Amino acid sequence: MLREDYVINITGRQFYEEDSGEVTLSTTGTYTVKDKASFIAYKEYDEDDPRVSHTAVLKVEPGKVTMMRGGSATRLILEEGRRHLCMYDTGFGPLTLGVFTSELSTELGRDGGYMVIKYTLDVDSNLSSQNELRVEVSPLAPPPL
Repeated sequence: MLREDYVINITGRQFYEEDSGEVTLSTTGTYTVKDKASFIAYKEYDEDDPRVSHTAVLKVEPGKVTMMRGGSATRLILEEGRRHLCMYDTGFGPLTLGVFTSELSTELGRDGGYMVIKYTLDVDSNLSSQNELRVEVSPLAPPPL
């Protein structure tokens, strides 16, 4: 069982042609630092059945973030200045996406911090969307005495 002792705020923005959208998530989870990598883990709940959850993990290394979701084939690699072909589980089956990361900045230390990632997604080399992801991690305030 994960000890959820950090607040994790995630803001995702998506831009495509004339449309744009924003999704925000504020949850609790874990944050650990091992060697040169940081790990942010939290639970994502199914929209149709909130009793069902999967653990999402962000592995943050210098210049690279790997996003993984437990119980699925989803594994997105975001590496600044590079395009990767990645698996994304749609819930109806896996889809191969091209992911190009144009900007990745992280300010993560022992007690948390933030990261900002700008990237594009493509399907069959056709632009699907431009995206921006901001993740903030901070220790959960202890309960008042």
